[in-house]
Amino acid sequence: MTDTTRELRILFQDEGMAIVDKPSGVAVHKGLDRSDDNVLRRLNRQLGTWVWPSHRLDRATSGALVFALNETAASALARAFQEGLAHKTYLAWVRGAPEPRAGVIDHPVPRSEESDERVEAVTTYRTAAIADDVRTASPRYGLVICEPMTGRYHQIRRHMRHVHCPILGDTTYGDSKENKALRAHGALHRLALHALALSIPHWQDVERRVEVVAPIPEDLRAPMKAYGVTDETLDAIESLRR
Repeated sequence: MTDTTRELRILFQDEGMAIVDKPSGVAVHKGLDRSDDNVLRRLNRQLGTWVWPSHRLDRATSGALVFALNETAASALARAFQEGLAHKTYLAWVRGAPEPRAGVIDHPVPRSEESDERVEAVTTYRTAAIADDVRTASPRYGLVICEPMTGRYHQIRRHMRHVHCPILGDTTYGDSKENKALRAHGALHRLALHALALSIPHWQDVERRVEVVAPIPEDLRAPMKAYGVTDETLDAIESLRR
């Protein structure tokens, strides 16, 4: 059961905005399951004020998430995301490693879960590290830095599958056999996708940018280390955007 009393880590806060470190497994707001536990509700209680989510992360994805704390900031931050002025960086732990090791994935994806209409979707990526698990003779795994140039539904997850490197722990676009092995041997019980860094214009001054890094959470660090990734490697990945 999710701990609804646990406070969120705040990466940045002023009178108009807060950027929090969202845990995996908690929805941004009340969804179809009608759960009373979500990030919006937690932050509302934690700050003692109403908050507006400025963008979304999947329930299973962790990392940097922006909220507005007043209506002026809500409008400014929404505009920044709509105009592509917010720069998002994700860390994806994937099966295999993309070839080439750095590049651009330009592949249309369905507009939504309910629509088959294809829309433009572009992601730049670079492989930050590769790890082999010699104990279980598992295939090679890659740690990939992804930067979506467009904000489409499940874009990074779909794009990683498109290049035959599905994100580990992905029950929709991933490899069920691989996921089962990781649960058994590596204790990975979540989607291995983390919103690592975010850079966005300040709500009061577009010339000023707010930049944050969300540390790689322990529920990702521990299984990665079980498969040969070192703390030094993970620390270096975090420092890429500091």
